[in-house]
Amino acid sequence: MPVVDNAIYLGGHRVATPGSLDETFEALVEHGGFAWIVLYRPTDQELDSLAREFDLHHLAIEDAGKGHQRAKLERHGETLFVVLRPARYLDDVERVEFGELHVFIGRNFAITIRHAESPDLGRVRRRLERTPELLAKGQEAVLYAVLDEVVDEYSPVLAGLENDIDEIEEQLFDGDPAVTRRIYDLASEVMELQRATNPLQDMITALQRGFEKYGVDPELQHYLRDVLDHSIRISERGESFRALLQNAMQVHATLVAQRQNDEMRLLSETNIAQSEEVKKISGWAAIIFAPTLIGTVYGMNFRNMPELYWEYGYAFALLLMVGFGVALYVIFKRRNWL
Repeated sequence: MPVVDNAIYLGGHRVATPGSLDETFEALVEHGGFAWIVLYRPTDQELDSLAREFDLHHLAIEDAGKGHQRAKLERHGETLFVVLRPARYLDDVERVEFGELHVFIGRNFAITIRHAESPDLGRVRRRLERTPELLAKGQEAVLYAVLDEVVDEYSPVLAGLENDIDEIEEQLFDGDPAVTRRIYDLASEVMELQRATNPLQDMITALQRGFEKYGVDPELQHYLRDVLDHSIRISERGESFRALLQNAMQVHATLVAQRQNDEMRLLSETNIAQSEEVKKISGWAAIIFAPTLIGTVYGMNFRNMPELYWEYGYAFALLLMVGFGVALYVIFKRRNWL
């Protein structure tokens, strides 16, 4: 069901729990106070009904219906429209899942529209209902409590990312080929986290500027400053993660280049060794070829070969073979072929 929980609050206490939007509108007229309406992926008809009842700006309603908005804060007349990008870390797949939450704050209403599983707005509601003195401060208390919940849920995300980065440092020096993809995936998640968290500072600062104009309770002002401090620390950690991953990319590129150089050097050494072997084989082949050539000529046994009838022809042939072999050996040895 798109409508998750509706309630009418008066003096910090729930005075009605309507079952539908129409009942909520009627109960609000009957009891006064303010309505807190929680919806999960509402239909266009429900958004149109809210827009008519609370005079919500059509552009904000269009954004709430489409989703996929950046984190931002806008004011349309007396209505505040806030887009938040909550996140949660999925341990089983070691991945960050980003959601989207839209908040409308007006004179007598707080509307929260979720487009993902987080944050747990039921926990926010229970916490506020346990502190009626805070809830009695009105719909602004809902906004600040939601902001606080979203910011708090970034902490386990940061812890998960930090653990992943530590694992990458080990993979880098183990030569794991999958580390390249993991570095880029983590860098993408960190950049997405920064897009979700960095606008929070400007958003909260803008709310602070309206404290005096809209008469925000001093306790809520303190509450908001605490949320701002947390958001600043989260942004700083996100920036440090990004720097670590950039360093990891550089180290990885250096290690890959080093391994490639080592492989090229090994290949060169292998080629040089093979070249030396070829030289030796060629040298010995040439040495053996010379006696073989002489022996082959004398082995033809033609009639008109004076050397065949020469008394020293056999000795001369042997000496010529040995002489050629020795001469070639000396030449190749001097040229380091052998």
